[in-house]
Amino acid sequence: MATTSSELLSAAYDDADRTIDLRRRLHRHPELGLHLPRTQATVIEALAGLPLEITTGKRTSSVVAVLRGARPGPTYLLRGDMDALPVQEDTGLPFASEVPGVMHACGHDTHVAMLVGAARLLAERRDELAGQVVFMVQPGEEGFHGARYMLEEGLLDVVPEAPVSGAFALHISSTLASGSVNVRPGPVMAAADQWAITLRGRGGHASEPHAAADPIPAAAEIVLALQSMVTRRVNVFDPAVVTVGHLQAGSTNNVIPESAFLEGTIRTLSAERRADLVAAVQRVATHVAAAHELGVEFEHRQGYPVTINDAAAAARVLETTRELLGEQAAVLLAAPLMGAEDFSYVLQEVPGALAWLGARPPGVDPADAPPNHSNLVVFDEEPLPAGAALYARMALDALR
Repeated sequence: MATTSSELLSAAYDDADRTIDLRRRLHRHPELGLHLPRTQATVIEALAGLPLEITTGKRTSSVVAVLRGARPGPTYLLRGDMDALPVQEDTGLPFASEVPGVMHACGHDTHVAMLVGAARLLAERRDELAGQVVFMVQPGEEGFHGARYMLEEGLLDVVPEAPVSGAFALHISSTLASGSVNVRPGPVMAAADQWAITLRGRGGHASEPHAAADPIPAAAEIVLALQSMVTRRVNVFDPAVVTVGHLQAGSTNNVIPESAFLEGTIRTLSAERRADLVAAVQRVATHVAAAHELGVEFEHRQGYPVTINDAAAAARVLETTRELLGEQAAVLLAAPLMGAEDFSYVLQEVPGALAWLGARPPGVDPADAPPNHSNLVVFDEEPLPAGAALYARMALDALR
C-alpha cells in the first residue's frame, strides 16, 4: 500500500531527533570549498546501513548515493549542498561553529540533514519506487562550482540504463515564514558574474593635477555611469543589477596615484541580458578611460548561470506541499531572487525545481531576522523534518 502524505510527514517527525542531531554536528564543524573531508565522512557515516550504492568524487569531496526501487523506471535526483562560508559565527548557539572564521551561514548543514532524512524515509519505502533516487551531496556551492564538477564526473549517468530525468532541491531561508515552501516557475535565481577594472594613468603631486593623468575622477565617473547605464539601457522586464563592491586608489592625501581599481558583480535573469551587460560594463570602462586618456584593463569572471525552474516541476512542488503540509505552506514567489545558485547547472540539463524552505525563528519580525550569510543568522529547526518529507514525497510521486 502506498504511503500517504500524512504517514510520511509523521514518520519524518518521528525521526526528527536524528535529523536535527546531524544538522548540529555538521554545524559545529563547517568546512569551505570543494574539499570537505570531515563533512564527507560524517555524511557517509549517516548513510551507513541504508541500501545505497555510494560513490565519492575524484576531484572534490562529493557524495553520490543511489537508492534502487523495487521495479525498473526513471531516475530522480535530490540535491543537498554541504559547504560553509568564511564567516565568524556570533549567534551564541550551544552548537555554534567550533572552527574560527568558518560558519554554516547559508544553512547548507540543514540541507544535508534533510536530504539524509529523506534517504531514510525512502529506503524504508523501496517497494513503492519504480526507478532510482540519486542523492547528490555536493561541496563547493559557495562560488566553487561544485555542481559543475559533479556533472563533469558523470552525475546524471550514475545509473547508465536510466539517466537522471528530473531533479529537486530545497534551500533554507531565515527570513521566510517557518514551514513555508516558496517556489516559482521560470527564473528563480540570477546569473552572477564578477568583473574587475584597472585604470592606469600617471601619478603626480596633488598641487599639479594637470601634469598627471589622474585615474580617480575616471573611477568615480565609471561608478556613476554604470548605474545610469542600467537604468537607461536595461529593459525593466528583463532586469539586471550592477554593483560596484570595491574601489581602491591612492595612499595619501597629496599624491595623485598612477592607478585605480574597481570590482563588482553583474546579476541578470536571462542569458541574453547577461551577455549584453558584460559587454556594456566593458564598454563604459573603455570609453570613460579613453576620455581621460587613461589605459584600462577589464576582466570578466563568469559565475553561475540563471537558475530556471521547469514550470511543471514548480507546479508539482506547490501541489505536493499543499498535500503534505497544507494550503498555507505553499507560496508562489512573486519574483526571482537576485542571488545565484549552482543547482542552475543541473537544471540546465534536466527539468526540475529549486524551492525555498522558510525557517524564520518564531516571534522574529521578517525585517529583523538576520539573513542567510549573516554572522548572526539562526534557522528554525522545527520545519527540517517537513523538508525531509517533502524531498521524499517528490521522489515517491516521480517514481510511482
